[in-house]
Amino acid sequence: MTQVTDRSTTLSSASAAERGRAAALTASFLRGAIAAGLGLGALAVLVMGMWITSPYPDSGARGALHVAAALWLLAHGVELVRPDTMSGAPAPLGVVPLLLLALPVWLTHRAARDALEPEEGRPQLTALGAVATISAGYLLVGGAVVFYVSGGPLTAHPVRAALLLPLVTLLSTAVGAWSGSGRPVGPLPLWLPAGVRERLVRTVWAPPARRRTAVALRAAVAAVLALLGGGALLVGASLVWHGGAAQLSFTQLAGDWSGRFAVLLLGLALVPNAAAWAAAYGLGPGFALGTAATVTPLGITGPPALPSFPLLAAVPQDHGTPLHWAAAGVPLVAGVVVAWFTVRVAAPPFAVREEAWTPRATALTAALGGALGALLTGFLAAAAGGPLGNADLAAFGPVGWLTGLAALGWLVGVGVPVALLIRVWRLRERRVKPDPDASVVPGAGADAPGADGSGVDGGGADGGVVAGGGAGRGAWWAPWRRTAAAGVATAGAGAGAGAADTEGAAKDGKAPVVPAAPPLGPDPQSYDVLPADAWHDREAREARWAAIKDASGGLMADFPAVPLLPPVPEPSSGGEDGSGEEVQVVREVQETKPDPEAAPDRPDVTP
Repeated sequence: MTQVTDRSTTLSSASAAERGRAAALTASFLRGAIAAGLGLGALAVLVMGMWITSPYPDSGARGALHVAAALWLLAHGVELVRPDTMSGAPAPLGVVPLLLLALPVWLTHRAARDALEPEEGRPQLTALGAVATISAGYLLVGGAVVFYVSGGPLTAHPVRAALLLPLVTLLSTAVGAWSGSGRPVGPLPLWLPAGVRERLVRTVWAPPARRRTAVALRAAVAAVLALLGGGALLVGASLVWHGGAAQLSFTQLAGDWSGRFAVLLLGLALVPNAAAWAAAYGLGPGFALGTAATVTPLGITGPPALPSFPLLAAVPQDHGTPLHWAAAGVPLVAGVVVAWFTVRVAAPPFAVREEAWTPRATALTAALGGALGALLTGFLAAAAGGPLGNADLAAFGPVGWLTGLAALGWLVGVGVPVALLIRVWRLRERRVKPDPDASVVPGAGADAPGADGSGVDGGGADGGVVAGGGAGRGAWWAPWRRTAAAGVATAGAGAGAGAADTEGAAKDGKAPVVPAAPPLGPDPQSYDVLPADAWHDREAREARWAAIKDASGGLMADFPAVPLLPPVPEPSSGGEDGSGEEVQVVREVQETKPDPEAAPDRPDVTP
């Protein structure tokens, strides 16, 4: 009976655990579907608001919802197709607003991170389970959206939808799960061959190599941000320079305020794209304005196909001038950023040469950071462009691989030499210039300590030992340390002379005469101090004690300087055990105790 009861308890516990795990997986699946619905709903609210406020809507609410669903797919990188055109041929629309891409990435990342937060009474999911369930729920909604837009004014490219929609979802969800798990760096996978794993553990996966990789990754991200920031600055300056053309294009696209607001929102969503285009322009390859025109700092080749849009009005129309060549300062600054983020760890400020990285490690880390930055730059350049139609409008934006190669040359070619120069500058030996007012030890020549740079004292121009040479190294910014260094140098010279006299006297058989060592530090006469006799005077001590008692407010009790011994009774006679002699010794000690009023023979140490 007991066995049946225990078995039923175990079975019920196991079934409860299974039910809890199934409930957790279902909740994670719903999180993915809710994340997709939130992104789709946000765009639907925005598009429906534009449709309601538009005075001349071209279609009904169904058409507006089709546009919102198409924009949601475009935010994942899915290329859209316009089936109804004047030529009759479907026209692609592949320029993805990079700012719009942040919405689905953030939603899926947040859903995966929240799914792995521990909650009381709920089984903890694994990272793989969270990624699988959240992605499945998200892609289920995505498949329904692809099917919904198939009969609208904008349809999804089937191959792009089948590739990019799962790719963006899985990557952002995996990063969110990794972040929710505490960003662990686990061991190498077991499916790798043993030889490959051993080689990776000794090289790439070793702790020093992983640290250098982390430094290089931070340098690469900082360099890409510098490139995008510099590109945004170029776009802003060009928009101000071509302000009239940008304003004319803005007013021509829409006449009512709701249409202009929609154009403004689209322009803001395309600002990261424009920054990537300008970064490619500063790197040298430039960007394409159609299949026949390319814009570079050296000029424009071919006739550009420019649609009417405010951001495209900022495209330079003149040939290459020194003002256009100044755009090369953007990748130059990005290369310096790579060097700076590398050296700040390889050779931090005030670091000694033994603590800093070697020149080879510094150069390799800077080169790795430049290579990773070039890879990210090429990816962003490829994502920022795309087709806007057929024929001449089939290519818009920078070429990804060409921009990546140019970024590799700039970031590595500038980052590595600058990193080595900054390292040399930070590890330089700082020496204090000779002070003309410093004391010079006479008789110290080439054999004096520090004459060859190996001693403590630095060698002067005349062969003497100048205070503040080697001892004051690194203190060029602290002049107040030169005085102490001068005292050390003088003391060392005096000690050396005394040692020489002692050795000579020993050879002659005479008693050595040890010279008095000069005082260290500054001249004591420069300070206003009391002489020792006045400080140890009895009246001065009594005055100090009285002042301390008054300041204590009556809390300080009167006690003698020497503690009193307990009274000893008078013995009648000495016993055989010698107790009388001990009492006599104690009595003699009490009778010979020092008088607290008498002047002590040793210096008083009381305050």
